[in-house]
Amino acid sequence: MPEHQLFEYAVIRAVPRVEREEFLNIGVILYCSRLKFLQCIYTIDEQRLQTFCKQLHLPDLAANLHSFEQICLGTLQGGPIGKLDAASRFRWLTATRSTVVQASKVHPGFTANAPATLQRLHAQLVL
Repeated sequence: MPEHQLFEYAVIRAVPRVEREEFLNIGVILYCSRLKFLQCIYTIDEQRLQTFCKQLHLPDLAANLHSFEQICLGTLQGGPIGKLDAASRFRWLTATRSTVVQASKVHPGFTANAPATLQRLHAQLVL
């Protein structure tokens, strides 16, 4: 049986009007140091988001989420933050901010299969 490793995750939220503090869960970011895993998964449900806030510009949201993903993967498209080590990238992505794309507080757990855990959390918390 594979050994379970500590992981941390946060829910990615769309917050169209920051001053109202209303949000929709749109993704999950998961970090596991021991498994060298940092990835996010998100779903842009256009109908749901437009019902929630008609003024939300979906192409901008998609671009922001793509940047989030590139930072997770540590690619050149992730810019200067993408060059940091995985722990620093996770902390940067989950830092408190007042923007349209925000992360929840960080939560811990144990996993033997980080990709499967990411998929499960996405299904439970977003879909």
